[in-house]
Amino acid sequence: MFFDTWSGLARVVIVGPLAYVALVLFLRISGKRTLTKLNAFDLVVTVALGSTLSSIVLMKSVALLEGVLALATLIALQYLITWSSVRSSLIEGLVKAEPTLLARDGELLTGAMRRQRVTRDDILSALRSEGLDDLSQAAAVVLETDGSISVLKASSDRTPGVMGVPQPETPSRRPGRA
Repeated sequence: MFFDTWSGLARVVIVGPLAYVALVLFLRISGKRTLTKLNAFDLVVTVALGSTLSSIVLMKSVALLEGVLALATLIALQYLITWSSVRSSLIEGLVKAEPTLLARDGELLTGAMRRQRVTRDDILSALRSEGLDDLSQAAAVVLETDGSISVLKASSDRTPGVMGVPQPETPSRRPGRA
Protein backbone atom coordinates (compact mmCIF):
# COMPACT_ATOMS: atom_id res chain seq x y z
CA MET A 1 0.00 0.00 0.00
CA PHE A 2 1.25 3.51 -0.79
CA PHE A 3 -0.20 5.23 2.29
CA ASP A 4 -2.34 4.57 5.34
CA THR A 5 -4.80 7.45 5.34
CA TRP A 6 -5.45 10.71 3.56
CA SER A 7 -5.19 12.48 6.90
CA GLY A 8 -1.61 11.21 7.28
CA LEU A 9 -0.71 12.66 3.89
CA ALA A 10 -2.46 15.92 4.71
CA ARG A 11 -0.51 16.13 7.98
CA VAL A 12 2.80 15.79 6.12
CA VAL A 13 1.77 18.45 3.59
CA ILE A 14 0.66 20.90 6.30
CA VAL A 15 3.03 20.19 9.20
CA GLY A 16 6.12 19.64 7.02
CA PRO A 17 6.33 23.16 5.60
CA LEU A 18 5.40 24.74 8.95
CA ALA A 19 8.14 22.83 10.79
CA TYR A 20 10.61 23.60 8.00
CA VAL A 21 9.84 27.33 8.15
CA ALA A 22 10.22 27.26 11.94
CA LEU A 23 13.61 25.53 11.65
CA VAL A 24 14.87 27.98 9.03
CA LEU A 25 13.66 30.91 11.14
CA PHE A 26 15.41 29.56 14.25
CA LEU A 27 18.62 28.97 12.28
CA ARG A 28 18.57 32.52 10.90
CA ILE A 29 18.03 33.95 14.39
CA SER A 30 20.80 31.83 15.95
CA GLY A 31 23.41 32.77 13.33
CA LYS A 32 25.75 31.07 10.89
CA ARG A 33 27.70 29.25 13.59
CA THR A 34 24.77 26.94 14.40
CA LEU A 35 25.26 24.66 11.39
CA THR A 36 29.02 24.70 11.06
CA LYS A 37 30.63 21.34 11.53
CA LEU A 38 33.77 22.35 13.39
CA ASN A 39 33.72 19.50 15.88
CA ALA A 40 31.79 16.45 17.05
CA PHE A 41 29.37 18.55 19.11
CA ASP A 42 28.36 20.55 16.03
CA LEU A 43 27.80 17.37 14.05
CA VAL A 44 25.60 15.92 16.80
CA VAL A 45 23.46 19.08 16.84
CA THR A 46 23.08 19.05 13.05
CA VAL A 47 22.03 15.39 13.02
CA ALA A 48 19.67 15.92 15.97
CA LEU A 49 18.00 18.85 14.19
CA GLY A 50 17.43 16.72 11.09
CA SER A 51 16.10 13.84 13.14
CA THR A 52 13.78 16.14 15.08
CA LEU A 53 12.44 17.72 11.89
CA SER A 54 11.80 14.24 10.50
CA SER A 55 9.95 13.22 13.67
CA ILE A 56 7.77 16.33 13.54
CA VAL A 57 6.79 15.67 9.94
CA LEU A 58 6.27 11.90 10.06
CA MET A 59 5.16 11.00 13.58
CA LYS A 60 1.54 11.66 14.41
CA SER A 61 2.38 11.39 18.12
CA VAL A 62 4.57 14.53 17.90
CA ALA A 63 2.47 17.68 17.83
CA LEU A 64 3.77 20.57 15.73
CA LEU A 65 4.24 22.85 18.75
CA GLU A 66 6.12 20.14 20.68
CA GLY A 67 8.42 19.55 17.72
CA VAL A 68 9.06 23.26 17.18
CA LEU A 69 9.87 23.57 20.88
CA ALA A 70 12.31 20.64 20.55
CA LEU A 71 14.02 22.38 17.60
CA ALA A 72 14.25 25.63 19.55
CA THR A 73 15.68 23.78 22.56
CA LEU A 74 18.40 22.08 20.50
CA ILE A 75 19.39 25.36 18.85
CA ALA A 76 19.36 27.19 22.18
CA LEU A 77 21.60 24.51 23.73
CA GLN A 78 23.99 24.69 20.79
CA TYR A 79 24.05 28.49 21.05
CA LEU A 80 24.69 28.33 24.80
CA ILE A 81 27.54 25.83 24.44
CA THR A 82 29.26 27.76 21.64
CA TRP A 83 28.75 31.08 23.45
CA SER A 84 30.24 29.55 26.60
CA SER A 85 33.16 27.94 24.77
CA VAL A 86 34.18 31.31 23.32
CA ARG A 87 34.31 32.71 26.85
CA SER A 88 35.71 29.72 28.77
CA SER A 89 38.75 27.65 27.83
CA LEU A 90 37.47 24.87 30.11
CA ILE A 91 34.22 24.52 28.16
CA GLU A 92 36.06 24.94 24.87
CA GLY A 93 38.35 22.07 25.86
CA LEU A 94 35.36 19.86 26.65
CA VAL A 95 33.58 20.34 23.32
CA LYS A 96 36.36 21.07 20.85
CA ALA A 97 39.20 18.87 19.69
CA GLU A 98 42.57 20.21 18.59
CA PRO A 99 43.92 19.76 15.07
CA THR A 100 46.53 17.02 14.75
CA LEU A 101 49.72 17.20 12.71
CA LEU A 102 49.96 14.05 10.55
CA ALA A 103 53.01 14.88 8.43
CA ARG A 104 55.71 17.51 8.57
CA ASP A 105 58.34 18.44 5.98
CA GLY A 106 57.51 15.42 3.84
CA GLU A 107 57.68 12.92 6.72
CA LEU A 108 54.67 11.00 7.99
CA LEU A 109 54.09 11.13 11.75
CA THR A 110 53.00 7.52 12.09
CA GLY A 111 52.24 7.73 15.81
CA ALA A 112 49.77 10.57 15.24
CA MET A 113 48.31 8.76 12.22
CA ARG A 114 47.77 5.62 14.29
CA ARG A 115 46.15 7.51 17.18
CA GLN A 116 43.79 9.33 14.80
CA ARG A 117 43.16 6.24 12.62
CA VAL A 118 44.32 7.96 9.44
CA THR A 119 45.95 5.89 6.71
CA ARG A 120 48.74 6.79 4.33
CA ASP A 121 46.17 6.57 1.52
CA ASP A 122 44.00 9.18 3.29
CA ILE A 123 46.96 11.56 3.32
CA LEU A 124 47.92 10.83 -0.28
CA SER A 125 44.33 11.50 -1.33
CA ALA A 126 44.45 14.90 0.40
CA LEU A 127 47.74 15.65 -1.36
CA ARG A 128 46.23 14.81 -4.74
CA SER A 129 43.25 17.06 -3.97
CA GLU A 130 45.74 19.92 -3.53
CA GLY A 131 47.48 19.11 -6.81
CA LEU A 132 50.55 17.59 -5.17
CA ASP A 133 52.01 14.31 -6.37
CA ASP A 134 54.55 13.66 -3.63
CA LEU A 135 54.61 13.98 0.15
CA SER A 136 57.86 15.96 -0.05
CA GLN A 137 55.86 18.82 -1.59
CA ALA A 138 53.91 19.25 1.67
CA ALA A 139 55.24 21.31 4.56
CA ALA A 140 52.49 19.90 6.76
CA VAL A 141 49.41 17.70 6.65
CA VAL A 142 46.84 18.39 9.38
CA LEU A 143 43.76 16.49 10.54
CA GLU A 144 41.35 19.32 11.30
CA THR A 145 38.80 19.34 14.11
CA ASP A 146 35.99 18.66 11.64
CA GLY A 147 37.71 15.52 10.34
CA SER A 148 38.96 17.04 7.09
CA ILE A 149 42.62 16.88 6.11
CA SER A 150 44.43 20.12 5.24
CA VAL A 151 47.66 20.30 3.29
CA LEU A 152 50.11 23.17 3.59
CA LYS A 153 52.36 23.25 0.55
CA ALA A 154 56.11 23.41 1.05
CA SER A 155 57.70 26.78 0.39
CA SER A 156 61.21 28.12 0.81
CA ASP A 157 59.98 31.18 2.75
CA ARG A 158 57.71 29.30 5.19
CA THR A 159 58.50 29.65 8.88
CA PRO A 160 58.68 26.50 11.02
CA GLY A 161 55.50 25.33 12.75
CA VAL A 162 51.89 25.13 11.74
CA MET A 163 49.46 27.78 12.92
CA GLY A 164 47.32 26.50 15.81
CA VAL A 165 48.52 22.90 15.66
CA PRO A 166 50.40 21.38 18.61
CA GLN A 167 53.86 20.29 17.48
CA PRO A 168 54.99 16.81 18.52
CA GLU A 169 58.44 16.56 19.97
CA THR A 170 61.12 15.08 17.75
CA PRO A 171 64.38 13.69 19.08
CA SER A 172 66.24 16.85 18.05
CA ARG A 173 63.70 19.14 19.79
CA ARG A 174 63.51 17.39 23.16
CA PRO A 175 65.02 19.32 26.06
CA GLY A 176 68.44 18.12 27.16
CA ARG A 177 69.32 16.48 23.86
CA ALA A 178 71.77 17.69 21.27
